[in-house]
Amino acid sequence: MGVNLSALVDFTPISLSHLSGKIIAIDAFNTLYQFLSSIRQADGTPLSNSSGKITSHVSGLFYRSVNLLQEGIKPVFVFDGLPHPLKTLTIQKRREIRNRAMEEWEKAVKEGDMERARSKAAQSSRLTPEMVEEAKVLLELLGIPHLDAPGEGEGQASVMAAAGEAWAVGSQDFDSLLFGAPRLVRNLSLSGRRKLPRRNEYVSVTPEILELEVVLERLELTREQMIDMALLIGIDFNSGIKGIGPKTAVKLMRKHGSLEAVMQEKEVNIPKFQEIRDLFLKPVTIPARSLEWGAVDAKGCMDYLHEQFDFGTSRLESTMSKLAKLKSSRSQKSLDQWF
Repeated sequence: MGVNLSALVDFTPISLSHLSGKIIAIDAFNTLYQFLSSIRQADGTPLSNSSGKITSHVSGLFYRSVNLLQEGIKPVFVFDGLPHPLKTLTIQKRREIRNRAMEEWEKAVKEGDMERARSKAAQSSRLTPEMVEEAKVLLELLGIPHLDAPGEGEGQASVMAAAGEAWAVGSQDFDSLLFGAPRLVRNLSLSGRRKLPRRNEYVSVTPEILELEVVLERLELTREQMIDMALLIGIDFNSGIKGIGPKTAVKLMRKHGSLEAVMQEKEVNIPKFQEIRDLFLKPVTIPARSLEWGAVDAKGCMDYLHEQFDFGTSRLESTMSKLAKLKSSRSQKSLDQWF
């Protein structure tokens, strides 16, 4: 999940048309998890084909990608590489949460509480290596570039955006700002209506943008100080300091200016804090300028989704017809050529 800055920042709602012509480096794992969590049956079970193969991830990726392409958006999906050793504890905790959620889902189903079942099922989502490979095949058929980061996909995407190779990062997490992304677009894969938990009420979910410069001005911190603030709150690489939430962390950073000064006053220690700082300030990445957008392989997409996942041909034909003009008009271009 990364650091939670939602209580500290102001979001600017935007439409997808606002992003037309812009390259968005999308955190692939984050996005696929969103599809696995949200695209489910009434009892919380994920969508699956006749043989029981889960299809939520490819369904969400296909229809949302088509929507993005229709709007003239140029997505690039960035996949995580190997997790950093400092993330081991976070990965273990997430596994425990998924296991507990699965147990609670089974209990809720037996009790007939379908709303609670759906909520718990969403928390039990698992992204497998097979699902990742299926997503990559689909992206290639859609002519959408993707790359494997050596480490954090969000870090790779952020460096691309900071270097001008992308306009913004697309992710639900705020860590992109810590990595130095000039812009973060949230809800890129979740636009629509969302039902509030245990309430017969829906809220509108629209894309929203955060600009790093505006966030730092609002917090009255430098990016380095914002990273220190995140370490106080707790992120994927450390658990933070007990009793220090976002608002307190901001006040402490404004007062003391550095993590070292805060730790000295509070008489606490954050292990390996300099190493964690460097993960954000100097992430390990690879060059991205060889990426290309290709023409949409409409027949290939339809055959793949129909034969491998039992997608209905009529709906596929209807969706692919929307991209017919893209297939004939789009030629392969490098990232440089879009600027």
